[in-house]
Amino acid sequence: MERLTVVDEIFLRTHRGMGTPIALQGLWRTDDAMEPALLQAIHDRLRVGDLGRRVVCARVPGARRAWRLNTLAHPLDHIGSPLPEDAILPWADTLGTDLDPEFGPGWRLSSAPLEDGGTVVALTCSHALADARGLIHAIATALDELAEGTNHPPVLTTGSAATPPPPTLAASDVFTPPQPPPTVSPASAPPPAPTAATVSAPLPHLGAATFEKLWSTSPSDWSDARTQWATIIGGTARALRRGIPRPPATSTPDPSPNRAAHSILLTFDATEWDATAAASGGTPNSLFIHLVANILWEIGFQQQVIAASLPVDTRDEPRVDNDLAMTEISMDRSDTPATIRDKARTAYLRRMSSPAGLPEEILQVLPDRWAYALSKGAGERDILCSNIGTLPEALRTVGTHHCDRVAARAIHPGLTEFPRTRLSGYLSRLADTYALALVSLSCDRETLDAATDRACTTGGLRARTW
Repeated sequence: MERLTVVDEIFLRTHRGMGTPIALQGLWRTDDAMEPALLQAIHDRLRVGDLGRRVVCARVPGARRAWRLNTLAHPLDHIGSPLPEDAILPWADTLGTDLDPEFGPGWRLSSAPLEDGGTVVALTCSHALADARGLIHAIATALDELAEGTNHPPVLTTGSAATPPPPTLAASDVFTPPQPPPTVSPASAPPPAPTAATVSAPLPHLGAATFEKLWSTSPSDWSDARTQWATIIGGTARALRRGIPRPPATSTPDPSPNRAAHSILLTFDATEWDATAAASGGTPNSLFIHLVANILWEIGFQQQVIAASLPVDTRDEPRVDNDLAMTEISMDRSDTPATIRDKARTAYLRRMSSPAGLPEEILQVLPDRWAYALSKGAGERDILCSNIGTLPEALRTVGTHHCDRVAARAIHPGLTEFPRTRLSGYLSRLADTYALALVSLSCDRETLDAATDRACTTGGLRARTW
């Protein structure tokens, strides 16, 4: 049984209202209309892929929450009225509601026709399920399966009786809390794990080894609790030997009534972006951080120093998970892409520390509100700069449709209390184009647009609307 990590549980708490609510979203566009059957085929693959899971609580104190397979899904969400260009992001901003990583589906696939004859598609998921790279991996896997002609969800057989795949359920069926599994007598031997030979149809995304791993006997809650408590007790003892741990550095949410969330999405020619970065002695990533910081100053941020939080991808192989850590740098107005490059290189070698020097696993055994209080705002800085990297080539083709505009970002459904973070930037590259998604938590849309235009002009960058 796969267990939640500390990062997973942090995002689970934000889903429960403790912290800034976050949903991840992938967007892509085609110049022509997509067939409903094609979109449904993608939906069906996502339903039985790695996003098809939910959180279940452990029954033993100290054991971590775990992931359980969940094929319940929001129906494919398609609106009939074509959207104008300026309505795409306002529509996409609404898609983070009703995502529930515990008792219902944590993801949604949506699409809308465009007035220019094209189609925009959005895959939105709770951050508890995956980070940006994990979300991209999920959709890339579904599109790869589509291209390979894998068009059936897995069907398991027991003897000669086949179990049909679960149907896509209506929204009214989605939120019924799942029933607990039947009690198994200790004397009963568990059934053997399914193997590739017992699968009667191709397994989209799940190879035989992965499939057997999911269904094989896993460590019990008791075993996991023993491991957790050993780690926590040992780590706490070592921390106390070094003295009383200092409280973690936290930030205070800004109660200003003038703050609101607004988004823009831009594209840049990759050759021009890379040349601009090289000319300034920086890298594409340091140019990105420099640009986001200068946009915040152009918005009217009064402080002379900006602190930036930088997510670091820690995965060693593609998978749907929250596999990331956080680091930070500080910048002033004299910084350039070259100096930011050096600061970022140093920062990537360290990580933001666990709460008060204690083992981070302590956050998984405390009650949620205590854990939230202990880590509240610890990763928040003035700006967030998330460089998602180069997107898989699989995202460029959906069936027979070519996609030349793809982007990834975060949205904040149901935001009521604003964090320290005032501007978030998400940079991704597909082929010869960079996509920059900006989410402002400090100004109106017109101010954000104007500040971005000025910062791009000063930095020698030409932005185009996504």
